[in-house]
Amino acid sequence: MSGLVVAAYGKRYSVELPDGKRMSCVTRGKKTDVACGDQVDIKRTDHSEGVVEHIHERRSLLYRSNAFRTKMLAANVTQIVIVLATTPSFYESLLNRCLIAAEAAGIEALIVLNKCDLADNSAALQQLAHYSALGYRVQALSAKQDIAPLLPWLQGHVSVLVGQSGMGKSTIVNALLPDQGVRTQEVSAVLDSGKHTTTAAHLYHLNAESDLIDSPGLQEFGLHHLDIEQLEQAFIEFRPHLGKCRFNNCRHVHEPDCAIHAAVASGQIQQQRLDYFQELVRELGGA
Repeated sequence: MSGLVVAAYGKRYSVELPDGKRMSCVTRGKKTDVACGDQVDIKRTDHSEGVVEHIHERRSLLYRSNAFRTKMLAANVTQIVIVLATTPSFYESLLNRCLIAAEAAGIEALIVLNKCDLADNSAALQQLAHYSALGYRVQALSAKQDIAPLLPWLQGHVSVLVGQSGMGKSTIVNALLPDQGVRTQEVSAVLDSGKHTTTAAHLYHLNAESDLIDSPGLQEFGLHHLDIEQLEQAFIEFRPHLGKCRFNNCRHVHEPDCAIHAAVASGQIQQQRLDYFQELVRELGGA
């Protein structure tokens, strides 16, 4: 039988069959290479349980990695929705890492600034203006008051919500699908951070053409699965200048006659984005 993985709980998965029924499945051995959104073939082992025999070829795969392990977030998505908020404050470094992962995976990116009803959002929108200038789509939102501005962006996509804990991802899902009753928690004001409310990735059907995957809250997003060349291509404003450095293996750190540094000096690239790039190069052991 074939089915769609609609939830991933560590080594156990909920697979939706063509008739809408769901079956609890495991993988053979110690494999954990199944992601929410995967199309899989399964073999029934009981009336309500099965084992994953085969993963169909993926159109895309979004995942993060550090030096020791890889964590798959979602498969076959066409759009990553990066959820930020006016409170708690968001990590711009994490935003950049999510954008880089999306670019490397060939997935469209949408930046959502949520909770705009709770605080003055002018500073946050100004902070995001540079990303709009790069061509990234930015949508201000107050999910608890009006989810309508988000709906056109989701139509026709398989979208995955990512972001720090406390940004309001579960609130967004509740607003989109109130009958699902996704659990939410209050933000810890003392720590200025959210409490994890989603411990597994879940896929929801918004309508016949649109699906939404809610992923666990992130505090970090490792990119150890990328090499230096993939990394520099993922900075979209770098692309017109790549190949124009004096040295073919330029890492855009201390090398002379670097085209990226020249673009920073002329205002074509923001210094902060080059700083993020250099931070990631050091993390990957490239400098």
